[in-house]
Amino acid sequence: MLAKAILIAGAAFAVLAVAANVLAHRREAASQSGWPPVGQFVDVDGVQVHAWVKGDGPDLVMIHGAGGNLREFTFALVDQLAERYRVILMDRPGLGYTGRLRPEYASLWTARAETPQEQARVLAQAARQLGAQRPIVLGHSFGGAVALAWGLDQDAAALVLVSGVALPWPGPLSRTYSLLGAHPGDLVVPTAVSGFMSDKAVEATLDGIFAPQPVPQGYAAHIGPRLSVRRSVLRANARQVLNLRPQVVEMSRRYDTLTLPIEVLHGDADTIVPITVHARPLSQRLPSAHLTELPGVGHMPHHTNPQAVIDAIDRAADRAGL
Repeated sequence: MLAKAILIAGAAFAVLAVAANVLAHRREAASQSGWPPVGQFVDVDGVQVHAWVKGDGPDLVMIHGAGGNLREFTFALVDQLAERYRVILMDRPGLGYTGRLRPEYASLWTARAETPQEQARVLAQAARQLGAQRPIVLGHSFGGAVALAWGLDQDAAALVLVSGVALPWPGPLSRTYSLLGAHPGDLVVPTAVSGFMSDKAVEATLDGIFAPQPVPQGYAAHIGPRLSVRRSVLRANARQVLNLRPQVVEMSRRYDTLTLPIEVLHGDADTIVPITVHARPLSQRLPSAHLTELPGVGHMPHHTNPQAVIDAIDRAADRAGL
């Protein structure tokens, strides 16, 4: 009886695994067809970096957060910024349409991921190929850590951190990241999520990211949220997030060397990257960091409070003499 039960369970698992793989493949193909690359590709040491450039003026590089892509900024904000800045958007490594920095990072058999420093290096090289010189570098969420790494090791005129990760946080991460990015879960869980995640679950995820503000009308149709639910993206994102805290610990030991202008913009209702852990302590530590707190605002002020973000960029440009 036990052997029979094991056989039945094994057969059921195999059927589910095949079904998840087929559904994941179909959904990934549909998302890539519906939301294809919108920019150009820049080769950096064999890595294809997906980039998008618009406008004229001082160079402004904008770096998206965890699980996202450059479409995050093309929804509405870029059209306003491109009137006065040359805006350069890029997908971070492993996300959107940018490749992994090393072949082994894409392997199922490793949990290694690109550090903020590695990401800053390749994005800075791509920006230079696109003609950027001493850009203002804006980072949202996880992109804030990449922007700080850029300021530490690459050429930048100023930094703008929007809901940015800056300092080590207390407590563990959500178990979801381990299931998606660490063994043995990352062997099967990303396929199950990509194949079986419902539209309602996608909508609920977006609601949580924007809370307490609502998701803007038309945002989901523009961003293509299932681009972020592709198996390769789920693994890359989870691995990067899982490895981020020790990397931020190391980076933070060098923050006192940052003397360039830093504008910090953060909502005090942000529960994803809490202001009490990141923006406030950073601004107290660094004399060059100017903090703007947004009362009652959550994690996505570049959508919910775009003028505040534009004002922060303008202040950074003025402080940098641009």
